[in-house]
Amino acid sequence: MKEKILHKDDKQRSGSETGSLILYNDDINTFEHVIKSLVEVCGHDSVQAEQCAMIVHFKGSCEVRIGVVEVLNAMSRSLNAKGLNSKVESV
Repeated sequence: MKEKILHKDDKQRSGSETGSLILYNDDINTFEHVIKSLVEVCGHDSVQAEQCAMIVHFKGSCEVRIGVVEVLNAMSRSLNAKGLNSKVESV
């Protein structure tokens, strides 16, 4: 089977808009809670989740996932329900 190469125009035609899930820092949640939430909601492994938590802590925000906007919106709602501050930005 021959590989199909995707171009930017192909994504637009397919109707799947790509976006970024951004997690923002707060003074409320513990590192453990943020790490556990990223593992549960975003499918990160513990090392990746810890690295994202550190970036959020020191830089104020971190892109924690890239993908289809509809999926990212569901993940953002789940993170927000856990008390974290996140939003989806279109790419």
